[in-house]
Amino acid sequence: MKAKQLGLVFAVLLLMLSPGCTAQKEGAAPEAVAEEAAQNTPEPGEMPRLVLATTTSTYNSGLLGVLNSEFQKRYGVLVEVHAVGTGAALRMARDGEADVVLVHARAKEDRFLEDGYGINRRNVMYNDFVIVGPRSDPAGIRGMKSAAQAFARIAQAKAKFLSRGDGSGTNAKEQEIWRLAGITPSGEWYEQTGQGMGRTLTIASEKQAYTLTDRGTFLAYKGKLELEVLVEGPVRGGDPVLANPYAVIAVNPKKYPERNYELAMLYIGFLTSPEGQRLIAEYRKNGEQLFYPDALVDRENYNQYLPVTIHGLYDEEGEPYTGVTLPPRG
Repeated sequence: MKAKQLGLVFAVLLLMLSPGCTAQKEGAAPEAVAEEAAQNTPEPGEMPRLVLATTTSTYNSGLLGVLNSEFQKRYGVLVEVHAVGTGAALRMARDGEADVVLVHARAKEDRFLEDGYGINRRNVMYNDFVIVGPRSDPAGIRGMKSAAQAFARIAQAKAKFLSRGDGSGTNAKEQEIWRLAGITPSGEWYEQTGQGMGRTLTIASEKQAYTLTDRGTFLAYKGKLELEVLVEGPVRGGDPVLANPYAVIAVNPKKYPERNYELAMLYIGFLTSPEGQRLIAEYRKNGEQLFYPDALVDRENYNQYLPVTIHGLYDEEGEPYTGVTLPPRG
């Protein structure tokens, strides 16, 4: 893609990402720009390259392939994917090895923002975590409404539990649930795989063990596993603790001016556009929806841009407390 063409697309997307835009303005580039980009799409070897560091669930589920294929077709940009888990993805970005991250661990994201490594965080989509295990359910957790109580029962029964143990968003959520249960897991019944979600599910199936997984990866692997969902997340009326939101964050060009901030913003614009959100909503495995779009909402949520540590500036409805000035609403 020629520099002039890329600059035009980026300028349009900057307008779409401005506060106060309507849903229509937040969409993909106008038809004329999209047509021009399609007509001038270069061969893969000549394409500009965007380096994305992301969690394994977006890759293992197959969704990332769909999104990146459409992004490449529209804008002539090749996405180089590093699916390494949230912790490793943010470390890559901190080390200046990525342009943009797509992750799902809010506490880790907040530290990334607070330390000045990331900017322009946007909600993209959500699903939830679920606790899966063998049909025999030796710990008797089937149908429980509290993830922490289910974990406590697994520990009490010393039933085999597999942890990813890899610093990923899923591993962070698992550790949060153990803390809520007041338990530090240890012993032969508790095993860390050090692997991604797909591989951990496969090992859990082989060993007939319990594990925590995001729903999307479980549905993608479901046909190959001898595991069942035993404790539901909030998507199907289960424990709200198991909510699993995903966000996209650009690497701060002030920290790493050599990173491709323009392409990062182009990608953020695509994921949060009506077209990107439609692709997320329509993506299914075995007839089941894996992710739910979360960027286009009736009411702006300014909390999405800010670290949780300063969320005291806003109440639950997104309204400012007395004396606090927020960006104007559109």
